Amino acid sequence: MATRTIATVFGGSGFIGRYVVQRLARRGFIVRVAVRDPVGAGFLKPMGAVGQIVPLFGPIVDEGHVHRALEGATWAVNLVGILAEQRRGDFDRVHGEGAGRVARIAAAAGVARLVHLSAIGADPASPSAYGRSKAAGEAAVRQAFPGATILRPSLVFGPEDAFFNRFAGMARLLPIMPVISGATRFQPVYVGDVADATLAALDRADAQGTIFELGGPDVRSFRELMEAVLTWTGRRRKLVTLPMGLARLQAQFGELIPGKPFTRDQLLMLARDAIVSAGMPGLAELGIVPTPMDLVVPDYLARFRPGGGRRIWPGQERSGSDHSSLVERAI
Repeated sequence: MATRTIATVFGGSGFIGRYVVQRLARRGFIVRVAVRDPVGAGFLKPMGAVGQIVPLFGPIVDEGHVHRALEGATWAVNLVGILAEQRRGDFDRVHGEGAGRVARIAAAAGVARLVHLSAIGADPASPSAYGRSKAAGEAAVRQAFPGATILRPSLVFGPEDAFFNRFAGMARLLPIMPVISGATRFQPVYVGDVADATLAALDRADAQGTIFELGGPDVRSFRELMEAVLTWTGRRRKLVTLPMGLARLQAQFGELIPGKPFTRDQLLMLARDAIVSAGMPGLAELGIVPTPMDLVVPDYLARFRPGGGRRIWPGQERSGSDHSSLVERAI
């Protein structure tokens, strides 16, 4: 790969983005990281050679900046997404209009390959605005750039995730663990596998114009995931199912807190399973063996255990490989 070949990653400083940027840098690309905060994305620079990783201001809601970020690029990846609206209509502006803008300008700029990150649950009939906006984004991308590859991951886990870390923190502080929509099923997928899937989709001609749903080897209910968090952190907490009325009040209150940690739209999302649909291509079709949660999550939740100690839980004995090394290699 020629060292001056350019790949543009929108949202490259986020949870998944940093893994994608690192892999592109290893492949020899000049990586433009289009973000809202280029200074904050400076932590990515050591992942490549001097001058190889270039953060630049490139919000996907701005036509001119998107064009600048894509000019001369060979590959492009759009990872931008939000879980809550700060202003009414943000989902549509970011997931729908923004995704379509990136695809349209990428096509006009002569970008050869485009990967768009969507989500399992993207559905024009979804009860949640998040799910509907993700579906609108997919439609806009496919119309503007028919050869784009769309990836729909389930719940993504990894050292910087906002799911297991959040609930492990709650288990450390609260006397109980609240459970909402405990029967809803997830198929958690490792962030490194999602990044590998992104590179594979860019590499492979047979991935163009295809939708892949990405899930790990385990399907767990929300309640089972909470039980796993307690096991991994060595905490004894009673799991308490919240009545839906109380959950709605909690979500309404959560929308008033800066950062909106829990919203009514997220409550609607929790009512639907987030697992790979039967017959949909996924990690296997991209040549990736999915990573089990038990191989990764206990290591990065170690800091939440009593005393911050480390412990190998039953069934996690290390035989010839170090779990933490898998995480370190991916960062």
